[in-house]
Amino acid sequence: MNWNKWIRQAHRWLSIAFTLFVIANFAVMGRGDIALWVGFATLVPLALLLVSGLYMFALPYLSRRRAQAASGQV
Repeated sequence: MNWNKWIRQAHRWLSIAFTLFVIANFAVMGRGDIALWVGFATLVPLALLLVSGLYMFALPYLSRRRAQAASGQV
């Protein structure tokens, strides 16, 4: 599995983890007192989703630029 496929797969699993953390957060909020770590637990997968999402967003532009540089069309 190459690097791009690995990042896409990790992004998918991170989105599942983030969704589960958000559901747990709402479940705990419904009970009254909320532990601070439950709220912050959603931020870890969210930050990783941001990094992997930005990478995947920039990937077509970077590959297009590399192809142009390789063909001498810079």
